[in-house]
Amino acid sequence: SPREKDPSGQSSRSPRFLIRPVEQQDLSTIAGILAESFHLQPDLMRWLIPIMRMGIYEDLRNRLKLAPEHYRCLVALDQSGLVGTVEVGLRSFNPWQPRTSQHVYLSNLAVKLEGRRKGVAMQLLEACDRVVLSWEFEDIYLHVLENNYSAKQLYTKSGYRLQETDAGLTTWLLGQPRRLFLHKRLAPISKVNVLTDQ
Repeated sequence: SPREKDPSGQSSRSPRFLIRPVEQQDLSTIAGILAESFHLQPDLMRWLIPIMRMGIYEDLRNRLKLAPEHYRCLVALDQSGLVGTVEVGLRSFNPWQPRTSQHVYLSNLAVKLEGRRKGVAMQLLEACDRVVLSWEFEDIYLHVLENNYSAKQLYTKSGYRLQETDAGLTTWLLGQPRRLFLHKRLAPISKVNVLTDQ
């Protein structure tokens, strides 16, 4: 397995994970990972997680059922089972011109707490790069909150750069962190080893 540097600067062996397209039986686990990853604040609201998990499950199930050609939900697995997930698909810059301003957008990257800092997220991002290139696109976009320092570090390491800063009403009125809109330009790779549906 390749060597990668951890945040302390030390070189260490990073385990490799099996990355594959989502399957129906994965949805409950993915919903749990997403609910735990994005809905932990504040702790007093943790009792809502089962309700949010059910909503996330139904949302995922509907997205998979209606999935267009340019949409993938990928999962990462190790010996213990499913440890991470990510989605990538087309979105529109301009909602009034949805077909003429589409771009590839990455979302819902999440890793189980016990699977973090082991290279899962980076391997999922690399798999997304291959999927996007197989669609013959070369640009990927995503949003990250400005106070999510570990995610910002991960995306920077993966080659994402700041495109613009979104400061919406929640930032001005409620003091919420701004959303950073990041962009990555992909270098074309050989069609060999490009991740497909197979």
